[in-house]
Amino acid sequence: MIVCIAEKPSVARDLAEILGAKVRKDGYLEGNGYAVTWVFGHLCSLKDPEDYNANWKYWKLEDLPIIPENFGIKLRKDQGAKKQFEVIERLVSQAEEVINCGDAGQEGELIQRWVLLKAKCKVPVKRLWISSLTEEAIKEGFEKLKPASDFDRLFAAGNARAVGDWVLGINGTRLFTRKYGRDKQTLSVGRVQTPTLALIVQRQKEIDAFKSETFFELKTLYRETEFSCQIDRLKNFQKAQKGIDYLEQHDFEITSFEQKDAKEGNPRLYDLTALQVDGNKYYAFSAEATLNGIQSLYEKKLVSYPRVDTTYLSEDLHPKIPGILKRLKAYNRFTDAISDKPIKKSKQIFDDKKITDHHAIIPTGIEPGAISQDEQRIYDLIVRRFIAVFYPPCEVSNTTVLGKVAALEFKATGKQVLDKGWRILYEELKTQPNQTEDKILPHFSQNERGPHKPFIHEGKTSPPKFYTEATLLRAMETAGKLVENEQMREIMKENGIGRPSTRASIIETLFKRQYIEKKKKNLLATPMGIELIDKISFELLKSPELTGQWEYKLRMIERGNYEAQTFKNELIQMVRQLTDQVIFGSH
Repeated sequence: MIVCIAEKPSVARDLAEILGAKVRKDGYLEGNGYAVTWVFGHLCSLKDPEDYNANWKYWKLEDLPIIPENFGIKLRKDQGAKKQFEVIERLVSQAEEVINCGDAGQEGELIQRWVLLKAKCKVPVKRLWISSLTEEAIKEGFEKLKPASDFDRLFAAGNARAVGDWVLGINGTRLFTRKYGRDKQTLSVGRVQTPTLALIVQRQKEIDAFKSETFFELKTLYRETEFSCQIDRLKNFQKAQKGIDYLEQHDFEITSFEQKDAKEGNPRLYDLTALQVDGNKYYAFSAEATLNGIQSLYEKKLVSYPRVDTTYLSEDLHPKIPGILKRLKAYNRFTDAISDKPIKKSKQIFDDKKITDHHAIIPTGIEPGAISQDEQRIYDLIVRRFIAVFYPPCEVSNTTVLGKVAALEFKATGKQVLDKGWRILYEELKTQPNQTEDKILPHFSQNERGPHKPFIHEGKTSPPKFYTEATLLRAMETAGKLVENEQMREIMKENGIGRPSTRASIIETLFKRQYIEKKKKNLLATPMGIELIDKISFELLKSPELTGQWEYKLRMIERGNYEAQTFKNELIQMVRQLTDQVIFGSH
């Protein structure tokens, strides 16, 4: 008998249907030589401190840091988990082969491996690795099963992540709670949540400390076009008035008129973070709501695997694209325009070198049945983005006009869309990606001159903006650095805070622990959140860059270029330093 272990009952039913295992049993399906069972979430976890030493149940500073000699795993305590594990354990003991059909990512690998370790699996294990749950993808996956050993490094990275989070979370939380907590208050510390909270607190402090200043700019109207003087902002109204007096004595002269046609490149396909950013931007969805929505769409076979951090497709998908576009019947008002043109195999879209586990998020081409309004909105964003990448670019004309009044230089810029191209996909939505409004300027001739109307524009300097979930996700992706360029963001993802699949839960954890709150779309740190960050003088613990480096090392473990044990040792050493500093004040 071959035993297949799926990530949840609904996926097990899909697999069983295709494998011909149609007889329902308690906790599994059977037939055609297969038994298809399932886990649901983490059946196993790392042991608690008291499982190693009964005294470690109590939170005492003198016991810190708690570092077990060897980390062990244990079964979740609830009855449902115990019962399902016993089914898996019995089936594995009778199996001639096991197929790991878990979620095809680092977390899914960890969940399954821990269960197989706990069940003392001794038989050969293979891995089903698929990017969607369509019948075609599942059949193809079973035809191309891989040895479990191909994913040993993925498991090593997941295990190192779990151990690292345990070491820092258990010790950091007990350390700060016992040292600084008041009235049974728990001060929670974590490898990812603390630097994320630090980003929000830092931004809030910048806003609180900001003092707005009034400034003055010289502008003028010439032929009903507004030109800005190319000098620094003036702090003094009298100086600005002197400037106006000077400008009124001279004519305006055009020194240069330049129009350049340009192409606005198509957006990239969605990875999970970009989809969560747009879910927040267009519909004010939280990161978790978008993740739950797309997970549901994935299980309904409507989209490909969601927990991805790439914006590229594998090259073998190229011939399948016309078929997917054709099956998106509700969008044929868009797809008809490109249906008779061949799909270019552009490296901006198809590139095997830019993919590790899975390709970018795309629709499967299966028509949605009954889905919720929120799911429909997420699905709509994915489909529009998918079609948009194959559309012609948006063609624009950029106009730059330079002028002068005596010795002072002026400038005006404008833009006109000549051909909407891919932007037509977004006309029905409220905002366009990276869109600036059209500003069409009249034609000017070099050396023309004439009267003008100078005036003073009074403004105030603006404070930094509060983080929203969209901007926080981007900051987590780039370890706190503000990066607009998509290619640069792609490179920096390796050093982001957390992984795309975990960022939503980190933000939710900060809400649950009342370290942050939401006002409209803005994320604000609570007094408790600010106090916690202020208490942590150990800068490394708050550092987005350091967390980004840890994340990079975990990726290197996945690739076999870094040792999991080295990663654990470094974290343990840091926790020892942190403990000494907080308890004894040493640096």
